[in-house]
Amino acid sequence: MQKTSTPTDTLAQEFVRFAVNAGALRFGESKTKAGRLSLYLFNAGGFDDGAKLGRLASFYARRLVDSGARFDMLFGPAYKGIVLAAAVAIELARLGRNVPFTYNRKEAKDHGEGGHLVGAPLAGRVVVIDDVISAG
Repeated sequence: MQKTSTPTDTLAQEFVRFAVNAGALRFGESKTKAGRLSLYLFNAGGFDDGAKLGRLASFYARRLVDSGARFDMLFGPAYKGIVLAAAVAIELARLGRNVPFTYNRKEAKDHGEGGHLVGAPLAGRVVVIDDVISAG
């Protein structure tokens, strides 16, 4: 009997094809920053134009919505997570789920609004949006 794909499986397959075509996902041995051997390399820098970033945000937002996860806001860690969280917030709003987001700075500012955090105050259930994908 042939297994039928679920919407989640289909979304995952579409994402992998998209990531490979964008050059963001490459297969082959590589060493992680932590020094572990990995059979793939994921580099979100491959999503380097508006169309690719928009499509990536669509995948993240659809996965969040489909998961049924309860969350109140998004957080994007510096640096790549900032752009990703902003793009996902835009896509979620487009899908009818308008949520606030915030991000951090690597170094605190002592002028303007100051501090390490920018955006909405961190509150409630927070989803962290980042570019790190690993097997553990």
